Amino acid sequence: MRDEDSFEEMLTELARRREEFRELRYVPKDFIDRLKRLGLYRVSTPMRFGGEPMPPAEFLRKIERISAVDGSTGWVAGFGSQLVYLGSLPLETQAALYADGPDVVLAGGLFPVQEATPTERGFLLNGRWKFASGCMAADVLVVGIPGDDSTSGKPRGALVRPERLEIVREWDVVGMQGTGSFDLVAHDVEIGREWTFIRGGPPVIDEPLYRYPAITYAAQSLSVVSAGVARAALDLAEGEGSGRGSITGAPRPADRPYYRAGIAEAEAALRSARAYFYEAAQEAWQALAAGGQVGDEQNAHLRLSAAHLARTAAEVVAKVVSLSGTAAIYRDHPLQALLGDALVPQEHAFLSPAMYDAAGAVLMGLPPTVPAFR
Repeated sequence: MRDEDSFEEMLTELARRREEFRELRYVPKDFIDRLKRLGLYRVSTPMRFGGEPMPPAEFLRKIERISAVDGSTGWVAGFGSQLVYLGSLPLETQAALYADGPDVVLAGGLFPVQEATPTERGFLLNGRWKFASGCMAADVLVVGIPGDDSTSGKPRGALVRPERLEIVREWDVVGMQGTGSFDLVAHDVEIGREWTFIRGGPPVIDEPLYRYPAITYAAQSLSVVSAGVARAALDLAEGEGSGRGSITGAPRPADRPYYRAGIAEAEAALRSARAYFYEAAQEAWQALAAGGQVGDEQNAHLRLSAAHLARTAAEVVAKVVSLSGTAAIYRDHPLQALLGDALVPQEHAFLSPAMYDAAGAVLMGLPPTVPAFR
């Protein structure tokens, strides 16, 4: 990671511009370029192509800090972890991808998976994909197409340069408004087979980070955003609690036992969920750094802790709102934006309630009950 002072300066600029990003509905390229200069988009580039791989827990802490200032920017910055998805691409394709340097911004819409017509070179793409967060500043986009017998039924991702796809700015939501999670549309776009990969397929890169479960890392990168959002809500509540009293003449929040107790319970809940989340990430990384693998049980804890953090963080923000009285009902109150942002991560398929069942099954020696669990 680059100069820490520059990271702090970036956070200051972000605080100043976050409303701009929400109005635009995306994080503009000039700010993504700033994140690039901080090294956030080379932390999962293979070392052989100039990357500076970072232990997942270290990267996730950076994303949490960004998210405490603006959840949307944290969400988009978190995709700096996603290049591990591309580890199963042919080495020649990866060399071409990183030919201009290791700082590559990947974005995409994998769902709904769209049919792709086989051609002599590869595939002809036609279709529309949802939720391409960060697509406005991406260097390369990925869309989801079906697998076949050679992929064991797993879907493929197809890499396409942004200028070859249409971006439809359909994103009218209550949370994560600035993520630019627009639709991607392909009209007779042909790509070579070598520019496709199997989602969750075995990597051809033999580096520790590429042995970390790719889909799990994606889930963690989304979940940790919610922790930053919850942190911002608690910081706001603790600051406002010491402020003036109610317009009704009631004592200030900090002088009310239920407010003090409620905020303390929320603090304990968030810190406990974070501790489990980072403990699981660090244990998995230590296993890889020692030359081992992330086992099924370790992966179950990674997935469980990520889903639990997202749910807990959303509950924390909702609790803060419920404790904050009438002030929080106004549209321009900062808790309204935080409440919307906290809603989104727990709704992602990677962090849904089904993850509890899947993790529980693995911990009891059974197969996971959801696909793409690692």
